[in-house]
Amino acid sequence: MLLVYTHKITPRLRYTFKQICARILDVSVSFTTTIEDFIAHDSLKISYTRQPLGKEFFIRSNELLFEQGLNDVEIKVSDWEDTKCFFSNGEQSALPFDIFAASFYLLSRYEEYMPHVKDEFGRFTAKESLAFNNGFLRQPVVDIWALKFRSALEIQFPEFKFPERQYKITPVIDIPKAYSYKLKGIMRSVGGTFNDLFRFKLRNIYKRYSVLFGFENDPYDTFKYIINKQKQVKNKFIFFFLIGDFSTYDKNINTQKTKFISLIKEVGDYSKIGLKVSYFALTNNATLKTEKLRMESIINQDLYVSRNSYSKLNLPESYRNLVELEVLEDFTMGYINQIGFRAGTCTPFFFYDLDYEIQTPLRINTYHVLDYALLKYQSTLDKKMHLNQIINAVKKVQGEFVPVFHNYTFGASETWKDYNELFNIILDSTNEK
Repeated sequence: MLLVYTHKITPRLRYTFKQICARILDVSVSFTTTIEDFIAHDSLKISYTRQPLGKEFFIRSNELLFEQGLNDVEIKVSDWEDTKCFFSNGEQSALPFDIFAASFYLLSRYEEYMPHVKDEFGRFTAKESLAFNNGFLRQPVVDIWALKFRSALEIQFPEFKFPERQYKITPVIDIPKAYSYKLKGIMRSVGGTFNDLFRFKLRNIYKRYSVLFGFENDPYDTFKYIINKQKQVKNKFIFFFLIGDFSTYDKNINTQKTKFISLIKEVGDYSKIGLKVSYFALTNNATLKTEKLRMESIINQDLYVSRNSYSKLNLPESYRNLVELEVLEDFTMGYINQIGFRAGTCTPFFFYDLDYEIQTPLRINTYHVLDYALLKYQSTLDKKMHLNQIINAVKKVQGEFVPVFHNYTFGASETWKDYNELFNIILDSTNEK
């Protein structure tokens, strides 16, 4: 056990140290404000305060973990060996930066509470982030800092053996529309036909009726392929089905269709099922509750995991709604147009509510690459290179890689022609020595 001496034990301090020590380094941590208890402890120990007590392992603390509420935080990002860091803390400290305050700033998404420019869907964009603007978006810096902290402790306490964690993957399959043509009903099929006629997309009309009459497979119906891939790996995929009511933004199959229900149940036999929260449920808790109950009635078990449509997050409201409905995990946090680490980590963490200064039960799983983010790279070679770069960044810290692909990504569309191969790279990454 690691004992931390500090002048004040706060919720922020507990939250941050437990994330870095217990969840990343797999070492239990305890806290004390009593010098005698600290001196008597005969294993791992550090002081985290303003001044060292003596010659102990000391990290000079920034004030961020002892504050409450939101303040204008002055941040100057500097180079630190092979990474970046901020909140420098002077020569007396065992580490030149307060990695705990910096980690809290990133994990709590402090910057997303501050004034910023949103995109057309009201999302926080990568270009507004500290990480993007200072060149460390593609590094899981919180995990890197944790390992540097461990290395420093190993020098001070050579007899202590730290556990090693294993790299893993959690592929996410996002399903805003299960089928392109099937199960749409007469009105939607006729409407789609006239829409294609108006835009002179005659090939689409041929395709639609070939599917409806059973001559061709629906281009979005790639579920057998994905399930076969699931059978080849031990890491469970998570399928997020949209089951909200039809709207301008949400156009999946009606849950009154028994074949759609059967699809969800069949997928659930092999993989985990989550709720893709509809666009209007993001701002209406009653609608969200309806969708949650609807999914629970389909899968015949409690729903524990969700992901928002359009990867839209409004902090802290979006996460408070999930906490209120006892959803345990979320997979929304990430950037749709950029590869990287939105919260600076590839380790799941709990949502910390900055307004109430509490750690909530909601576990946040950030995703690190969305299939759309790879479209900007024209060649297959470039896509592979950037994908492998992010995989290797996670592997270096033995973290958890979360990619997001859509069901239609595995179809025959020319847009997604390379993506089966890219998905195989992700699955194979757990087999490499």
